[in-house]
Amino acid sequence: MSLFAWIAVSGVLMSAIALVGSVTLLLERRTLERILLPLVAFAAGSLIGGALFHMLPAALEGGMEPVRAFTWTALGFALFFATEQLLHHHHGHRAAAECRAPLTYLILLGDGLHNFLGGLAVGGIFVMDIRLGLMAWLAAAAHEIPQELGDFGVLVHGGWSRRRALLFNLLSGLTFLVGGLVAYFASLSASVAFLVPFGAGNFLYIGASDLVPEVNRHTDARRNVEHFVAFVAGMFLLLALRSWVE
Repeated sequence: MSLFAWIAVSGVLMSAIALVGSVTLLLERRTLERILLPLVAFAAGSLIGGALFHMLPAALEGGMEPVRAFTWTALGFALFFATEQLLHHHHGHRAAAECRAPLTYLILLGDGLHNFLGGLAVGGIFVMDIRLGLMAWLAAAAHEIPQELGDFGVLVHGGWSRRRALLFNLLSGLTFLVGGLVAYFASLSASVAFLVPFGAGNFLYIGASDLVPEVNRHTDARRNVEHFVAFVAGMFLLLALRSWVE
């Protein structure tokens, strides 16, 4: 496939992950909470592993000066932090939450912007290296699944119909495709190499600031071990994929 096709297909598939929220209709609350947190821990490990084992090494091996690479990483981290502060929205990844109608719109707005920035970063990585782009997409997808499960539950709990929640989750997910296409067309006239360390900063922020705190609040030793194992499994998977990328 052409580079444009890789970016377009990956964007459509990422957007389609929003439909995974419908799974919440088939599961009991306790069952969903039981599987959701290990998924969140795995996603955290995948995102952090992707940043440390793939994206930052790729930026440095591509000839980018270390200070410049880490500056873009810091900017990527800071931008996601600022985005969440501005929108007063932290991805809770909970199966159910107490929320009011205005918060449901903030969730969609925050997710839309989050997905656009994610698509911009992943699209830029595809431009640099298709195999690296696939790795980044997989890590991002591991994060989207528990996020969409949690957000769908929040929207329905906030009074939305299930059909409307799925539709707007899907529309919010399409901004990932828009971000990827923006990165592609921007690359036709300028270098987008900075998006690789920038994307690493995005991944580090989401993994360390959004996801890890969600699985680090339990006093049950057994659950904590389960979450840690899932986290390490996510990191190990991305480390193992390093040899495939090379």
